[in-house]
Amino acid sequence: MSARPSPRPAVAARSVGRVAAPSQGAAAVAAPVAMALYEQVKDHISRKIQEGVWRAGDRLPSENELVTQFGISRMTVNRALRELVEQGRIVRVAGVGSFVAEDKPQSTLLQIANLASEIRQRGHDYRCDVLAVERISAALEVAAALDLRTGESVFHSLCVHREDGLPVQLEDRYVNPRQVPQFAAQDFTLLQPSEYLVRNVPFDQIEHVVDAVMPTAEQATLLEMSPQEPCLLLTRRTWSRGVPITVVRCLHPATRYRLGSRFRADGNPVAG
Repeated sequence: MSARPSPRPAVAARSVGRVAAPSQGAAAVAAPVAMALYEQVKDHISRKIQEGVWRAGDRLPSENELVTQFGISRMTVNRALRELVEQGRIVRVAGVGSFVAEDKPQSTLLQIANLASEIRQRGHDYRCDVLAVERISAALEVAAALDLRTGESVFHSLCVHREDGLPVQLEDRYVNPRQVPQFAAQDFTLLQPSEYLVRNVPFDQIEHVVDAVMPTAEQATLLEMSPQEPCLLLTRRTWSRGVPITVVRCLHPATRYRLGSRFRADGNPVAG
């Protein structure tokens, strides 16, 4: 009489173990897939903006419309919109909706930017309104910045830089006459002060300091903006062999301009 094969419960148990494992793996995979849903909404909106389907100021579909379109929760849509706001791609107005943000030009912080060239490279019209070029007595703050005595003579220039007619920078500059004795004799309608200094006065050190400030009433008028809107203030100083050349305050309406840089780990800027 031949013996029947005995049952193999141990193998069956191992088989059950193999079935259970994929179930755990599926749960682990489910989380990233769910997380990707808000990225899907972000990519959709960003692509429409990039392609020009939605332009600056255009109203985006409502949260409810996006919920219906993508078949996802309102919380997921809200997260996508919130992150787009943080990235500066859209703006949200309570009770009104979401809109494509204005595209704000960005200027470098690592180098002395040629504002005229930056604007023209974007295919826009550049203009510099020279409001003042004069020789004045240095106030305490200016004298300290230029390593001069209070009341000592300095050059002062005031300019408004425009992109397509809209003011994007108010340049308030003081120049050390010992370093640039011919500054006030220049025709700055042909070559703006910053470009003149970069071309003609060698420098070996630059200091940049950025502050968020509210404009004075006079500054707001010159920049054709509301005095209740914030500004970015870039204060720059340059030196040659330890002697200050110039100190300039560049005031930008925060809604029209931004400052930033991309650079390698060695501190050198990335070209292009």
